[in-house]
Amino acid sequence: MSIIEPGSPLLFMKVGTHANEDLESIIKRKREEIDRGGYAMWGYGGSTCHPLSMVRPFAQTYEDLKRPIRLVMEVMESKHFAEPVAADEYSVDGQNWIPIDTQVHRVLGSRYALFIKDLRLDEITLSLTQSKVALGPSEGRRGDLYIQGRVDKACLVYASPPEVGQENIVRPINLVADLVSPYAALLRNKT
Repeated sequence: MSIIEPGSPLLFMKVGTHANEDLESIIKRKREEIDRGGYAMWGYGGSTCHPLSMVRPFAQTYEDLKRPIRLVMEVMESKHFAEPVAADEYSVDGQNWIPIDTQVHRVLGSRYALFIKDLRLDEITLSLTQSKVALGPSEGRRGDLYIQGRVDKACLVYASPPEVGQENIVRPINLVADLVSPYAALLRNKT
Protein backbone atom coordinates (compact mmCIF):
# COMPACT_ATOMS: atom_id res chain seq x y z
CA MET A 1 0.00 0.00 0.00
CA SER A 2 1.29 3.45 -0.90
CA ILE A 3 1.76 5.94 1.92
CA ILE A 4 0.18 8.59 -0.32
CA GLU A 5 -3.36 7.78 -1.37
CA PRO A 6 -6.69 9.64 -1.14
CA GLY A 7 -7.46 10.44 2.49
CA SER A 8 -3.85 10.02 3.69
CA PRO A 9 -2.88 12.46 6.47
CA LEU A 10 0.55 13.95 5.73
CA LEU A 11 2.70 16.43 7.55
CA PHE A 12 4.82 18.02 4.80
CA MET A 13 8.10 19.69 5.74
CA LYS A 14 11.17 20.97 3.91
CA VAL A 15 14.39 19.89 5.62
CA GLY A 16 18.11 20.51 5.36
CA THR A 17 21.00 21.76 7.47
CA HIS A 18 19.74 22.73 10.93
CA ALA A 19 21.57 24.35 13.84
CA ASN A 20 24.86 24.01 11.93
CA GLU A 21 24.38 20.23 11.52
CA ASP A 22 24.13 18.70 8.05
CA LEU A 23 21.09 16.58 7.23
CA GLU A 24 23.07 13.34 6.91
CA SER A 25 24.33 13.74 10.49
CA ILE A 26 20.84 14.59 11.74
CA ILE A 27 19.37 11.46 10.11
CA LYS A 28 22.10 9.27 11.62
CA ARG A 29 21.57 10.77 15.09
CA LYS A 30 17.78 10.44 14.89
CA ARG A 31 17.99 6.80 13.81
CA GLU A 32 20.26 6.13 16.79
CA GLU A 33 17.70 7.82 19.07
CA ILE A 34 14.96 5.60 17.66
CA ASP A 35 17.12 2.52 18.26
CA ARG A 36 17.83 3.57 21.87
CA GLY A 37 14.48 5.05 22.89
CA GLY A 38 11.86 3.73 20.46
CA TYR A 39 11.26 7.19 18.98
CA ALA A 40 13.10 10.38 18.09
CA MET A 41 12.20 14.01 18.61
CA TRP A 42 12.49 15.86 15.27
CA GLY A 43 13.03 19.56 15.97
CA TYR A 44 11.50 22.35 13.91
CA GLY A 45 10.31 25.95 14.13
CA GLY A 46 7.91 28.34 12.41
CA SER A 47 4.27 29.05 13.05
CA THR A 48 2.40 27.11 10.35
CA CYS A 49 2.54 23.79 12.21
CA HIS A 50 2.28 24.85 15.84
CA PRO A 51 2.34 21.73 18.04
CA LEU A 52 -0.70 22.61 20.17
CA SER A 53 -3.05 24.31 17.73
CA MET A 54 -2.22 22.39 14.54
CA VAL A 55 -0.17 19.18 14.76
CA ARG A 56 -1.69 17.55 17.85
CA PRO A 57 -5.35 18.19 16.82
CA PHE A 58 -4.52 17.00 13.28
CA ALA A 59 -2.86 13.83 14.57
CA GLN A 60 -5.61 13.13 17.12
CA THR A 61 -8.27 13.26 14.39
CA TYR A 62 -6.48 10.64 12.32
CA GLU A 63 -5.48 8.53 15.31
CA ASP A 64 -9.18 8.30 16.16
CA LEU A 65 -9.77 7.11 12.57
CA LYS A 66 -6.90 4.57 12.93
CA ARG A 67 -4.98 6.22 10.05
CA PRO A 68 -1.17 6.45 10.27
CA ILE A 69 0.18 9.99 10.00
CA ARG A 70 3.29 10.31 7.86
CA LEU A 71 5.92 13.00 8.03
CA VAL A 72 6.99 13.51 4.41
CA MET A 73 10.10 15.62 3.89
CA GLU A 74 11.55 17.37 0.87
CA VAL A 75 15.29 17.88 1.13
CA MET A 76 16.39 21.42 0.32
CA GLU A 77 19.49 23.57 0.55
CA SER A 78 19.40 25.47 3.80
CA LYS A 79 21.71 27.55 5.93
CA HIS A 80 20.22 27.32 9.40
CA PHE A 81 22.90 28.78 11.65
CA ALA A 82 21.02 28.89 14.95
CA GLU A 83 23.04 27.97 17.98
CA PRO A 84 22.91 24.20 18.53
CA VAL A 85 21.46 24.57 22.04
CA ALA A 86 19.76 21.38 23.20
CA ALA A 87 16.29 21.53 24.72
CA ASP A 88 15.95 19.85 28.08
CA GLU A 89 12.16 19.90 28.58
CA TYR A 90 9.05 19.43 26.45
CA SER A 91 5.34 20.13 26.96
CA VAL A 92 2.31 18.78 25.11
CA ASP A 93 -0.06 21.30 26.72
CA GLY A 94 2.04 24.43 27.37
CA GLN A 95 1.58 24.04 31.13
CA ASN A 96 3.27 20.85 32.29
CA TRP A 97 6.92 20.35 31.39
CA ILE A 98 8.61 16.95 31.15
CA PRO A 99 12.39 16.49 31.30
CA ILE A 100 13.99 15.16 28.11
CA ASP A 101 16.36 12.26 28.69
CA THR A 102 19.30 13.94 26.97
CA GLN A 103 21.26 10.68 27.07
CA VAL A 104 18.73 9.36 24.53
CA HIS A 105 17.20 12.39 22.80
CA ARG A 106 18.85 15.61 21.63
CA VAL A 107 16.83 18.35 19.99
CA LEU A 108 19.02 21.22 18.84
CA GLY A 109 18.12 24.82 17.99
CA SER A 110 14.35 24.25 17.86
CA ARG A 111 11.21 25.62 19.49
CA TYR A 112 9.10 22.55 18.73
CA ALA A 113 9.52 18.82 18.14
CA LEU A 114 7.66 16.04 16.37
CA PHE A 115 7.74 12.51 17.80
CA ILE A 116 8.71 10.05 15.07
CA LYS A 117 9.75 6.47 14.40
CA ASP A 118 10.76 4.47 11.32
CA LEU A 119 12.79 7.29 9.74
CA ARG A 120 13.68 6.20 6.23
CA LEU A 121 15.03 7.52 2.95
CA ASP A 122 12.56 7.29 0.10
CA GLU A 123 12.12 8.46 -3.47
CA ILE A 124 8.48 9.33 -4.04
CA THR A 125 6.62 12.34 -5.38
CA LEU A 126 3.88 14.28 -3.67
CA SER A 127 1.33 16.12 -5.75
CA LEU A 128 0.71 19.29 -3.76
CA THR A 129 -2.14 20.02 -6.18
CA GLN A 130 -3.85 16.87 -4.90
CA SER A 131 -3.49 17.85 -1.26
CA LYS A 132 -5.50 20.17 0.95
CA VAL A 133 -4.67 21.94 4.21
CA ALA A 134 -6.29 19.82 6.92
CA LEU A 135 -7.17 22.43 9.56
CA GLY A 136 -6.71 26.01 10.70
CA PRO A 137 -7.42 29.31 8.95
CA SER A 138 -6.41 27.88 5.54
CA GLU A 139 -8.37 24.62 5.90
CA GLY A 140 -9.38 23.24 2.51
CA ARG A 141 -6.87 25.33 0.55
CA ARG A 142 -4.91 23.35 -2.03
CA GLY A 143 -1.43 22.43 -0.88
CA ASP A 144 0.29 23.95 -3.91
CA LEU A 145 -1.36 27.30 -3.17
CA TYR A 146 -0.48 27.14 0.52
CA ILE A 147 3.14 25.92 0.42
CA GLN A 148 4.82 28.90 -1.20
CA GLY A 149 7.43 31.47 -0.28
CA ARG A 150 8.40 31.12 3.38
CA VAL A 151 5.67 28.54 4.11
CA ASP A 152 7.65 25.29 4.23
CA LYS A 153 5.45 22.94 6.25
CA ALA A 154 1.79 22.00 6.48
CA CYS A 155 -0.70 19.49 7.86
CA LEU A 156 -2.24 18.08 4.67
CA VAL A 157 -4.75 15.51 3.57
CA TYR A 158 -4.26 13.89 0.20
CA ALA A 159 -7.34 14.51 -1.92
CA SER A 160 -8.64 14.09 -5.43
CA PRO A 161 -6.65 14.44 -8.67
CA PRO A 162 -6.23 17.89 -10.21
CA GLU A 163 -8.99 19.10 -12.50
CA VAL A 164 -8.54 18.49 -16.22
CA GLY A 165 -6.13 21.05 -17.63
CA GLN A 166 -4.91 22.11 -14.17
CA GLU A 167 -1.15 22.13 -13.65
CA ASN A 168 -0.06 19.37 -11.28
CA ILE A 169 2.58 20.73 -8.87
CA VAL A 170 4.70 17.87 -7.49
CA ARG A 171 7.50 17.79 -4.94
CA PRO A 172 10.14 15.11 -4.43
CA ILE A 173 9.90 13.39 -1.06
CA ASN A 174 13.28 12.12 0.08
CA LEU A 175 12.68 11.29 3.72
CA VAL A 176 9.67 9.74 5.48
CA ALA A 177 8.81 8.95 9.10
CA ASP A 178 5.75 7.91 11.06
CA LEU A 179 4.37 10.28 13.69
CA VAL A 180 3.78 8.67 17.08
CA SER A 181 2.00 9.80 20.23
CA PRO A 182 2.27 12.44 21.68
CA TYR A 183 2.97 13.66 18.09
CA ALA A 184 4.30 17.17 18.82
CA ALA A 185 5.47 19.33 21.71
CA LEU A 186 6.82 22.69 22.74
CA LEU A 187 10.47 22.75 23.76
CA ARG A 188 12.47 24.82 26.22
CA ASN A 189 15.83 24.97 27.88
CA LYS A 190 15.66 25.72 31.60
CA THR A 191 19.08 27.35 31.68
